[in-house]
Amino acid sequence: MAEVTVYSRPGCPFCMSLRSGLQRAGLDFTEIDIWQDPSAAEVVRSIADGNETVPTVVIGDWRAVNPSAAEVFAAAEK
Repeated sequence: MAEVTVYSRPGCPFCMSLRSGLQRAGLDFTEIDIWQDPSAAEVVRSIADGNETVPTVVIGDWRAVNPSAAEVFAAAEK
């Protein structure tokens, strides 16, 4: 499977939901807090039309803002 990177921030309910879904599916992923890493925040802004919308997920060339766990799992299997 491809490397999965999830950009998030503390207290984000959508991030917590995605994290929970990915963990239930047994998918390995790296989570990066955009409030602690300015370069991660820049990545998210480049994907989310200048906004810091999380969760934002990157898998190779695939990028998605607020995807479901099923969408992430499907993209990771490609």
